[in-house]
Parts: sequence; C-alpha cells; structure tokens
Amino acid sequence: NKPIQSATALITALGVYEAALNNKRIGTAYFAPGWTSYDNRILYQQYDVSRQLKKGNNIITVTVGEGWYRGMFGGFDERDNYGSKAALLLQISIRYKDGSTQLIISDSSWQSGTGPILHSDIYGGEIFDTRKKTGNWQQVSTEIPPKATLEISNNEPVEKHAPIKPKAIIITPKGEQVIDFGQNLAGWVLIKVKGKPGDTITIAHAEILDKEGNFYTGNLRSASATDQYILTGNREDILEPHFTWHGFRYAKVEGSNAKSTTFEAIPLYSSLKTTGSFECSNPMLNQLQHNIEWSMKGNFLDIPTDCPQRSERLGWTGDAQVFFRTAAFNMHVQRFFEKWLKDLKADQREDGSVPNIIPNLYRKLGKRSGVAGWGDAATIIPWGLYWVYGDTAILQQQYESMKAWVDYIKSKSKEGLWLANGYGDWYAPGDSTSLPYIDQCFWAHSTKLLIESAKVLGLQNDITQYETLLDSIKTAFLKRYINSDGKAITHTQTAYVLALQLDMLPDSLQSKAATHLANLVEEKQNHLATGFLGTPHLLFALSKHGYTDLAFKLLNQDTYPSWLYAVKMGATTIWEKWDAVKPDSTVQATSYNHYSYGAVGDWLYRTVAGIEAASPGYKEIIIHPHVGGGLTWVKASYESAYGKIVSNWQVKEGKLFMEVEVPAGTTATIIVPGKAGQKVGEGKYKFTAKL
Repeated sequence: NKPIQSATALITALGVYEAALNNKRIGTAYFAPGWTSYDNRILYQQYDVSRQLKKGNNIITVTVGEGWYRGMFGGFDERDNYGSKAALLLQISIRYKDGSTQLIISDSSWQSGTGPILHSDIYGGEIFDTRKKTGNWQQVSTEIPPKATLEISNNEPVEKHAPIKPKAIIITPKGEQVIDFGQNLAGWVLIKVKGKPGDTITIAHAEILDKEGNFYTGNLRSASATDQYILTGNREDILEPHFTWHGFRYAKVEGSNAKSTTFEAIPLYSSLKTTGSFECSNPMLNQLQHNIEWSMKGNFLDIPTDCPQRSERLGWTGDAQVFFRTAAFNMHVQRFFEKWLKDLKADQREDGSVPNIIPNLYRKLGKRSGVAGWGDAATIIPWGLYWVYGDTAILQQQYESMKAWVDYIKSKSKEGLWLANGYGDWYAPGDSTSLPYIDQCFWAHSTKLLIESAKVLGLQNDITQYETLLDSIKTAFLKRYINSDGKAITHTQTAYVLALQLDMLPDSLQSKAATHLANLVEEKQNHLATGFLGTPHLLFALSKHGYTDLAFKLLNQDTYPSWLYAVKMGATTIWEKWDAVKPDSTVQATSYNHYSYGAVGDWLYRTVAGIEAASPGYKEIIIHPHVGGGLTWVKASYESAYGKIVSNWQVKEGKLFMEVEVPAGTTATIIVPGKAGQKVGEGKYKFTAKL
C-alpha cells in the first residue's frame, strides 16, 4: 500500500522449484536450487522482484517438483534418495520509500494444492493436463529444517538457450512420425498446437536412429524420456515440461500431425560465458570442435554430468577431470566447478577416499570409492582452476580435501605401491593397461599437485613431507613397472602416455618411452588405442617429444578408432565409445553425448593454436603454434581474466604468417618456427617465417 524502494526474494526447496509473482515467472533459472550434497548444504537463490509487485493484492505461487531430492533417480531407480518430503522455504524482504520494511515468509498460513502437472521426473518425463486448474487447497505443514547449511547460490543458473528448429520431419520404416532437429542436445521440445478438447500428444526422445532408420531408445536404459500433454482444445496451447530434461536429436510425435504443429528444441544448460574459439581450414576438425562444445553444453547442467539421456546423468569425477582444461578454454567454468568441488569435499569420506560420483547419490549404499583417475579430480581440478584463473582461494578451499585424498592413497599402499581396484583406461579399444600401473601414475600426479599447491599456500612442512613421498612413489614405479630400455611392463599406448605426461620418468628414459609410444601408434596404422584416462594426454605426449607430425596423423584419422570417425558418421556431439555406431551403421546401446574424448580440444588450443599459460591466470603467456596436418590456417582466441588472447596463423607459398594479440597487464613469449622466442607486452603483432 506504499511506494516500494526495493524487494528481494530468497527461495529454496527440497526438490526443484519454479516461482511466480502475479502470474509472472520469477527469474530465468531452471531446476533451482540445483543439485548439491543435500545432507550437507542446500543453495538458495536471490531475485529482485521490485518491479513485479503491484499496488494492492499480490499473489505468489511456487511449484515444487521432485527433482534429484526425492524423485526417482539414479542407476537403481530409487525414490527419496535424500528425503521423502518436498518442501519450500521463501522470504521476500520489502523496503518502502519511507524507510519502513516488511518481511513475507513461507509459514503455516500458506496453502498447498495440486495442479496441471500430473507427473514429472528427470528420467521419465512429464504428464501435463492443460484442462486442470490448481486446486485441492489445504494448509501446509511445517517441518524441522534439515541439518544442512543454507548457502547463497553464486554459480551460473541453468537457463534456456536459442531454440533449434526442425531440420526434417521423417516417416520411419515402422511408420513413426519423427522430427530431426539436426543437433544432439540436452533440453526439451516446445510445441504450439491446437487440437480437440482432451486430445493427447506424446513426445518421445532419442539421440539416434537405428540401422534401418527407425526411432532408437535402446540406450536409454530405464529412462522413458517421454512427455505427454492433454490439450484444452479451445485455443492454441504452448507447451513444454518443467522439471525434466532429455538428451535427444530426434523426437517421435504421437497424437498430432507434425506438419500442422510448431516444434522447437530448447537447449538447457548452465549459462556459462563463452571464452574460447577455435576454427581451422579442415571442416571435419571444425565439426569436431562443434561436437566438443555441444557435448559440454549438454552435460554442464548445474553439475558436470556424464550423459544427459539415459537413466544416469551423474557427476562422474573421472569424466570431469579429464575434460576440465578443454572446458576451461571453451567457457568460463570457475564458479561452476567451485560449486561442484564444495560438494566433492562435503561428500569425501572420513578416510579421505573420494566417491566416483559427486554429489554422492549412493552414499548410503557403500558404493566403491577411491579409484585412480576418478578420485584424482580432488587434486587435478582445484589445481587446474588455480592455473587457469590465478585465484588462490580455490586452493585454500580445497587444500584439506586434496591432502586427505593423497593421504588416503598412502594408507592403502604397500611397499610404496598403490594397488587399487579401479576402472582403468575406460573403454580403451586396445590392450588393457595394468590397473596398478595406472594407480601409481595418478598417485604421483596427485602428490605433485598437492606439493605445488602447498608451495602456493606457503606450507613448508607439507612441501618437505610430500616431496619425500613423491620420490618414493616414483622410485617404486620405476623399479616395478619400467625396464632399463624405457619399456613398460604393460606395453600399451596409455602406459607410455601416462608415464610421460604425468612425469614418471627420468630424462634419460623419456625419449625411449616416446619412441615406444610412437611405434605402438604406427603399429596400429596411425590409430589410437586409448580410453578415458590415456586419450586426453596422447597427442601432448607425442608432440612434446618430437612426434608432432604423428600427432597430426592421429588427429586427422577418420577410421575407427579416431576422433573424426564419429564426425564422418554424422555425430553432432562426442560419443562415449569410439565405435558407438559401427561402420555398417549398427548402433550400440551407449551414450551419444559424452564429453570425455572431447578432451582433445585442449591440444587444439594449446598446441595447434599454441595458446598456453606460462603462469597462473595467463599473467604470462606463451604463444607457440605448431604447423602441420595439412592445415593452411587456424584462428583461435581465449578470453582470459586480463582480456582476449588471439593466435591466428596462415600458411601461404611456403611461409607462415602469424597474427597475435596480447591483452593488457600481461606479457607473452611468441615462438615463431625457426626463430628464438620474442617477449612482448600488450598489443597486436604480426610475424612472418619461412617454413
């Protein structure tokens, strides 16, 4: 009843919520308050609702869905994973222009009812009856709050992004009416339709068509991924779900003529700022970069998920750590991963072991934890965040977690060897790499990152202690796993890649190991034989040791197994398996949107374009492009905290032409082929070199 100066709403829920004030949606976030370790911490969002309040009566409504909290979710399809009761907590603080204030809170005077959403869960989809009005009103009950702490959300929200129109409407050999949106994505289908009262439209979702061209859902496991709408019939209905999402390129429509209905695919992902761009003269590599970006979008939905389509969509730690550096080039991921790492720390077990998924949905089931290459996300990602963004706060936040992880491994070691039972080099198409060998490499790597973090934080006692430990880990590794000629007892590409890139070998053995690696690649007719753990480091291990031409041959390979094989087979995202679609077009029951192998994007930026941080936060930069692979030009940029870094190059008439941009507040060492490095400050530069 008085002029308002400001009004702020604070909202959270046990479940997921959508709020409205005077029938207008509050904010643009979806699946709020987000998925966290609900036993330990629950986020709330803050909204400015000053302009949504009006003089006189105001109506606030909040729809609460089940979400991750109590909906059917996880590989065991269990309900009530965190609790059995959905709940709301809301506060609106109003400040009037006369200086007075008013507080509106969710209390026992509120009422609860049911409305047009008859069912909605993450895997199953949504049933929405447009004819049904919210009713069955009754007084709410108040509950004792959970023991978790409330924390304000400062990470980017999940939001809608630019809609994608249908590429084609297909009638399959089975007679199915299928819409092809031309792009695999995570989100939902928005429809505009006018039908008869009570008409039902059903939309199912799939990533791929089978060999015969029929709608294929065999890879969804128990996720029905289907939305159903019951129409009013007296007007055009504009319909979309609320508390579910799907991983799909294709939508099968039943109950409506697709040609007389408007369909749009709505991508949903965390609204991270785009920071990187990579483009080159090879269209297939450009499509690969496109696929990497879209797999990131489809799986960066509040947490880093493994896949957006099947009954999984979990925060697998191994996937996140192998992809982190590529992710940090493509988008600004600082707050996104800081949020997730808080949950890693919260869910880390008392013995220091790290669960394989974060948040740890299976915390009550005693599922396996402490796996090499997965648990190491506890050290790899915090150090990566510090190196990319230059902020020591993340190391301060995570240091005890990092230390607990390394101490856990030590507690499980015998005679200086870690003999864990891990996942190994997941989905490697070649010979298996010894699990204990992998364990030892990652133990050393995490210990090294802990030492580097202790140096940044000035923890001298820890530096001394863990340097001694690192020496013993490497000594035991060399004694057990490496022969005098640099040959590993497990003679695989991944074995040499990890030994080289995780710094397990003395200088005297590195060139020998690199030669063994190169020989193994050539024995495979220039094909890779690496899985989730080896692939991110493979091209770096080659190019660092003088085999850049061979690295380019691997990059350009387009027969199985290779990055460009999927591109050649029509992929628009990264596949979980190298041969998700067989050469004869037989499809496998796997994920067609799985970013792990997209970690090659890191090499595109750091080696092909040559943009490298020489000190934390890109305060000092190295620009050293590597020419090869038949490429005639490359254009790349990265938006650092200091500004845009640009590395463009072109090959013409036997000469290399480089254009470089260095942001203010930084220095860069420019390495032109055949010339000594040149140190420069802020500015735009051009260089020419004879090849």
